[in-house]
Amino acid sequence: MASHRRPAARVTVLTAAAATAAASLGAVPASADPGTGTAATRATVDRLFEEAEKATEGYNQADEKADALRRTVSQAQDALARGQERVNRMRGALGSAAGAQYRSGGIDPSLALLLSSDPDTYLDRAATLDRLTTRQSTVLGELRRERRRLDQRRAEGRQALAELERSRAEVARHKRTVEHKLAEARRVLARLTAAQRADFDRGSRSGGRAGELPPLADLGPASSRAAAAVLAARSVIGRPYVWGATGPSAFDCSGLMVWAYRQAGVSLPRTSQAQRYAGRQVPLSQAQPGDLVTYRGDASHVALYAGNGQVIHAPYPGARVRYDPVNMMSHITVTRV
Repeated sequence: MASHRRPAARVTVLTAAAATAAASLGAVPASADPGTGTAATRATVDRLFEEAEKATEGYNQADEKADALRRTVSQAQDALARGQERVNRMRGALGSAAGAQYRSGGIDPSLALLLSSDPDTYLDRAATLDRLTTRQSTVLGELRRERRRLDQRRAEGRQALAELERSRAEVARHKRTVEHKLAEARRVLARLTAAQRADFDRGSRSGGRAGELPPLADLGPASSRAAAAVLAARSVIGRPYVWGATGPSAFDCSGLMVWAYRQAGVSLPRTSQAQRYAGRQVPLSQAQPGDLVTYRGDASHVALYAGNGQVIHAPYPGARVRYDPVNMMSHITVTRV
């Protein structure tokens, strides 16, 4: 499935965060028996969607890290090429000078003076030769230093390349986890009868639960960029949730925040965990339109506060961008960008 993108974060932070997200994903219990009713089925599907969302944020972290590493590897390769070019030029200059010395007669200076038919000319040439030798020593020292720098760049490039391969493996692992959770959720839903599925869909929709929303032109005391982000999010109500997507045709939860604030000229971190700390945290009672609202202890879901106790978010696979009550989940944190 195609994913959309992106800013890069520090590699060590991303590594630790991706590993934590991966560790939180345990084995999936057997699917609930649809015979136990839609309530049990909904609990099972909700759990699978939550686990898939955690894996999606892990995927986003690993993918962002891989992008940063790809840039690092590319820069290292460019630096290596430039360094090797400098070394080659120095080698060529030293080789030319050495060849010229040899051709001018690599013999004992006192003997060359005795044999010279023009001692004055010889002495002039000898002085030039001494200066050339001193210059060669300087160039040779710089060549040695450049070689050491080149060796260091090679080692750093190899390390970055190895880290990139590990990050690619993380991306693939999180992708498999997401797909596994979603496939199991689809299998659970497929076992429902038509009546049970209709009951499930009614219970999963937020229609009728959202309160009266503020007019588009009256978003309260939010900043102009926060208001612009809310207007952008409202413009994509009904677009599908697609994990790893950052719009404009589809979104995952953190991808919607990235896209909405990008329309306001603000660059947000890619993951919901990083978005929790992308600004100043305020109490829920002081939430303003445009604030980011993260949920769960691990901040694995994020929404945009729209005013009047409502948020706009991309809920889960199979659902579309919509309004829901701000208190729809636990462990709420409000962040003002």
